[in-house]
Amino acid sequence: MIRVFLVEDDPHLARALADLLRNDGYMLDVACDGFTALEMAQRTPFDLIILDVVLPSLGGFEVCRQLRIYGIETPILMLTARDQVNDKILGFKSGADDYLTKPFDMNELRVRMEALLRRVSRTGRTESVQCNFGDVQVDFANYAIVRSGKRISLSEREARLLRYFLDNRGRIVSRDTLLEQVWRYNSAPYTRTVDVHIARLRQKIEDDPKNPKLIVTVHGLGYRLDG
Repeated sequence: MIRVFLVEDDPHLARALADLLRNDGYMLDVACDGFTALEMAQRTPFDLIILDVVLPSLGGFEVCRQLRIYGIETPILMLTARDQVNDKILGFKSGADDYLTKPFDMNELRVRMEALLRRVSRTGRTESVQCNFGDVQVDFANYAIVRSGKRISLSEREARLLRYFLDNRGRIVSRDTLLEQVWRYNSAPYTRTVDVHIARLRQKIEDDPKNPKLIVTVHGLGYRLDG
């Protein structure tokens, strides 16, 4: 079942869209403010995000921009009452995949959703991926690992970080490379976010996180996955 995340603060429109999408067979999650949307989108894998522009706490453009910085590639369809060309440009520059101006026809919404989902299917972005390394089983589709019989959840960022290490198993990967490839920074700012996320990941996959055997530190160069 396709899982859709609707972010809309207008209760009447949110209710109408929720009824429509559930009747169409979609699994649906709903948020009504920007900060909640940002948190939920990092924690839960969605197939499509429908995102209003004008939201309490954090605007839709900023939510979209931050999701892309965090490496979340879920297709985003923005909804807005704004119809100025500059607003549409800003939406696309923030990382949106499509843009629908209110008021809109529900059938047009359906068509645009289907087009985005077909695009994702062709690129394989939602393909379920599972793999093993060491005594760890990884389920990227559900952002989880199984280790010693225990299922442990991964955040979106931890899953992307682990996937990158697995794709480059045995190679030394620098912090700058991780910031560019996993965090999608155009330049590598001074930050300890890589070290913090690796420390969290080690807590989940290593027998002894203080003496890691799987993700090892190569001093002065970066990290390497040896598992």
